[in-house]
Amino acid sequence: MPPRSKLGEISRQEMPTRDAIERRSNFEEVALGYTEEQAIQEAMRCLDCKKPHCMDGCPAGVKIPEFIELIIQRRFVDAAKKIKETNALPAACGRVCPQEEQCEMKCVVGIKHEPVAIGRLERFVADYERNHSTYEGIKVEKNGKKVCIVGAGPAGIACSADLVKLGYDVTVLEALHTVGGVLMYGIPEFRLPKELVMKEVENLKKDGVKFLVNQVAGVSLDLEELRKEYDAVFLATGAGLPAFLNIPGEHLCGVYSANEYLTRVNLMGAYKFPEVDTPVIRHKKVAILGGGNVAMDACRTAVRLGAEKVYVIYRRTEKELPARLEEIHHAMEEGVEFRFLRSPLELLGDENENITAVRTQVMELGEPDADGRCKPVPVEGQTEDIEIDAVVIAIGTTPNPLISRKVPELKTTKKGTYVVNEETLETSLDGVFAGGDAARGAATVILAVGDGKKAAAGIHKKLSA
Repeated sequence: MPPRSKLGEISRQEMPTRDAIERRSNFEEVALGYTEEQAIQEAMRCLDCKKPHCMDGCPAGVKIPEFIELIIQRRFVDAAKKIKETNALPAACGRVCPQEEQCEMKCVVGIKHEPVAIGRLERFVADYERNHSTYEGIKVEKNGKKVCIVGAGPAGIACSADLVKLGYDVTVLEALHTVGGVLMYGIPEFRLPKELVMKEVENLKKDGVKFLVNQVAGVSLDLEELRKEYDAVFLATGAGLPAFLNIPGEHLCGVYSANEYLTRVNLMGAYKFPEVDTPVIRHKKVAILGGGNVAMDACRTAVRLGAEKVYVIYRRTEKELPARLEEIHHAMEEGVEFRFLRSPLELLGDENENITAVRTQVMELGEPDADGRCKPVPVEGQTEDIEIDAVVIAIGTTPNPLISRKVPELKTTKKGTYVVNEETLETSLDGVFAGGDAARGAATVILAVGDGKKAAAGIHKKLSA
């Protein structure tokens, strides 16, 4: 077995990527993944700390030093299994989670050098396992109790994975026609290939989890009926209701929420163009309003759909962009133009109600706000019109109120998120739990996974009492 390196002896291994010009015209995955030797070299950078602070930064509680040690030993499949002891979605989390703000931020190596690339190693072993082994499913004695999970996104999947291992009869209800939630409808193919998500779902089916699609809780399904049929219910319905700016012109043709735009592309097959008909118009000039990860997904998608000009309009500077640095870098490489210090005032249209431009207010940074970021303030008398034929509004989402508005006993916050017990995630209704974006608001995949695990523990504690 090769020895571990000394601090700083080995540089962080760069992730190979597709050429920027090539990837502008297709939806193939941009990041190509580590080779075996790259993975081993990166794993050897880990110091195997006695107190692994990296684990403190992982909402799913992945045993990071243990799976990295297995990589060094070339036991790649075992490394993947070690991760799956606590995280059912390593292939997805290794790709889309902001490790730089979580596990890698806590890495001791990162104090003087670049942190160990934990996310990239997680992705490597997940991909290796998928390509080199066959999953047979678990065998566990059933405990005779049934749990219903509403929502088949990251939180619902994580909760089902833990509960089925504990012997519960688990049924997951999904409103859409495909399982996976935001992993399927929100994140583009070039960041997260859909086959990877479906593979993890198929493994859970082998474990005994039942998935039922086209089941809309709050419309075709009544929560009270579910409470009668199941011993516990976990609401993992996400945050699929888009937010808008409430400015003039949002009714014009060519105005999309990021939710609709990405769903049409990812879930309805527009990324497969020209092999299949596309449910998205081929716009020539597209503006994205917002600066988060969803905005990066939308602008990079617009590029691949053939737009000649793609703008990201953001009211602060590049320094304040909330999106991951990697995604910003890739967007810039692919030709996206960033218009900083611009705030949308109005969407302009022609006589046929088609959008033609976005009028923006020129901004400058003022004093820091409550979050410590410099507050953007208008520059009096200075505006700019940017010519476009489509705009995608990517300023956030909130939970859909389909269930809560029919069940007034189910307490929610002013933001529409479910009020839950912080330790168990049980709601104000006995035996009903909630987590992920439905309880915390729009957040990351790994935080939703962590909530799913916490809810599973809360459900098990309640039903075992």
